[in-house]
Amino acid sequence: MQSQIKTAIITGASKGIGRALALLLAKNNFQLSIVARSQGELKDLAAEITEIGHRPLYFVGDVSDEAFAQQTIDKTAHTFQKIDFLINNAGTGTFGPTESFSGQSWDTIFDTNVKGTFLFSKAVLPWMKEAKKGHIISVASDVAKRVFDGGALYCSSKYAQHAFTEALRKEVRRDGIKVSTVYSGLVDTMFHPEPQGSESHKEWLSCEDMADSIFYIMNQPAHVVIDELMIHPLSQEY
Repeated sequence: MQSQIKTAIITGASKGIGRALALLLAKNNFQLSIVARSQGELKDLAAEITEIGHRPLYFVGDVSDEAFAQQTIDKTAHTFQKIDFLINNAGTGTFGPTESFSGQSWDTIFDTNVKGTFLFSKAVLPWMKEAKKGHIISVASDVAKRVFDGGALYCSSKYAQHAFTEALRKEVRRDGIKVSTVYSGLVDTMFHPEPQGSESHKEWLSCEDMADSIFYIMNQPAHVVIDELMIHPLSQEY
């Protein structure tokens, strides 16, 4: 039945963790809206998902664009008649000495990592509040709780994303809405200087590891919410 099919929106879906999660959810009979900047990669993913089962909606744009966020949420809700999950996965990073960055560098990182999380969460809340249920999951980083040399901008953005999500969780619990945050360590994605699949990444988490962990959070009973999940490869000290 239609009501038994879950609906999810995934930002940053064209590659890495978002792509792995989209494919996993498609294999588990989810209706999907996938969001990213890269039209070619997103269209390829949409075609792959369609072959698995349901035809997804896909949206090419910038998560920090408020009109784009609202349009994505509204079209998804009107098409599928509900939104069960929002996965705030879009993220970017720049690393190096603080004095090497411009104000634009700061804006770019915070727009994607923090403002995007805020805008998509804000847009989905009226739909979830009306349904008296829903689940917002933000993919953060372990550097939302620690820092490292050369990570002043990135760590700042992840701390901000963490604080927003923590406060949102307290705000919407009374509305029956779950909010979870995933804090990952080293993951073999295209996010790093070395290519995905590099020998130096062989002991890191895979994108599929991350997708499985997020899916576990999504599959808890209605009365259970996993507020936070910290996940690392065994080889990484934390």
